[in-house]
Amino acid sequence: MSSWETAGALLIALVLGGTLAFIFWKENRRAKKEANNRGRQDAARNEQAVNGLQLQLQAYERLILLTERIALPNLISRINEPGVSGKDMQLMLTHTIKQEFDHNITQQLYVSAEAWEAVRNLKEQNIHIINQVAGFLPPDISGTELNKKLLEMIAENPKVSLHHIVAEVLSYETKKLLK
Repeated sequence: MSSWETAGALLIALVLGGTLAFIFWKENRRAKKEANNRGRQDAARNEQAVNGLQLQLQAYERLILLTERIALPNLISRINEPGVSGKDMQLMLTHTIKQEFDHNITQQLYVSAEAWEAVRNLKEQNIHIINQVAGFLPPDISGTELNKKLLEMIAENPKVSLHHIVAEVLSYETKKLLK
């Protein structure tokens, strides 16, 4: 083999080796970029999952607060205004329940259908109780007397109020999320 042939073979081997090394380097770089992108995507998914869990927990927290705020004894102690007529007190109580519920209506996006249904049922039941008790009383009764009758009815029939059951449902579902 002549020196030219050896030099040519060596040149071909160097070009081929350099090309293969370049292709290997470029492929290795692409694989690292993909791994970094996958890592970022996984991190983004994990962050979204954490954010989603936080939103759910906040929603359950807000609904537990709503449940406490519209529980009739708590509502009556907050809304009680001496000198108001029974009819006006009835309207104030039912209006406040509706406002509290409407203020939290978007929380249904983050909780189970059962949890939301329980909260909705509590709202409807409390409005129904207020209207029923007010309907059995004389039209000229005072707001204070209406509140007293509502509290007496709840004290005599604790199972009438869904408040504790709804709070337990919300608490149970919150604990499930944390496991």
